[in-house]
Amino acid sequence: MRQRNVKNKKEIMENSPYYIENPKDFIGKWSSIFQNSNPIYIEIGMGKGKFIIENALKYKDINFIGIEKFDSILALALKKIPEGLPNLKIIRLDAINIDEVFNKEINKIYLNFSDPWPKKRHEKRRLSSFQFLEKYDFIFKNDCIIEMKTDNKDLFCYSIKSFNNYGYYFENITFDLHKNENLDNIMTEYEEKFTKLNNQIYKILVIKRKKEEKGVSFSKNLL
Repeated sequence: MRQRNVKNKKEIMENSPYYIENPKDFIGKWSSIFQNSNPIYIEIGMGKGKFIIENALKYKDINFIGIEKFDSILALALKKIPEGLPNLKIIRLDAINIDEVFNKEINKIYLNFSDPWPKKRHEKRRLSSFQFLEKYDFIFKNDCIIEMKTDNKDLFCYSIKSFNNYGYYFENITFDLHKNENLDNIMTEYEEKFTKLNNQIYKILVIKRKKEEKGVSFSKNLL
């Protein structure tokens, strides 16, 4: 569905204390933006911001950066942010350029309901593809930690194979997130919508440690 245009989006972005206009200027210096050394978590494709905002409200000792490439959606997210959230920033960015904005300073990546890009010729655009996992290596500070949620079974299965073949260990995996009550789960707008439609929600948490440690991994020959 096409996103409606927000007429005053530029004004909203320019006047928001949460919006960073030139994120590439701060590569390697994001801790100075937050003026602390707390961990930095990013959400790639934050949509209208529900997930990243609620996380920033709940976890004050973590810095959050929401990433969105569409101005109108970004503006809608900025309008939702309450005053007094020093641990949240929002940037406009196409994820393909993420390694031009961060340099060994991110502690965790959230991939929530990403575009599945179902056609084989578009595989490189999937946020869990080899091409993106390679870029994430450049931005992680220490261990590589990715948490992913989706309602798309094909993307989920593809991502399991992709993470495994790239050396990630599986810390947690569920094929039906809402089957049992999960009090710690913060939902996105899409997740709320799909849950009401009784769609199955898949979730995975994977880690690739900088120092080799034992963990749970599948066969290297899945692809």
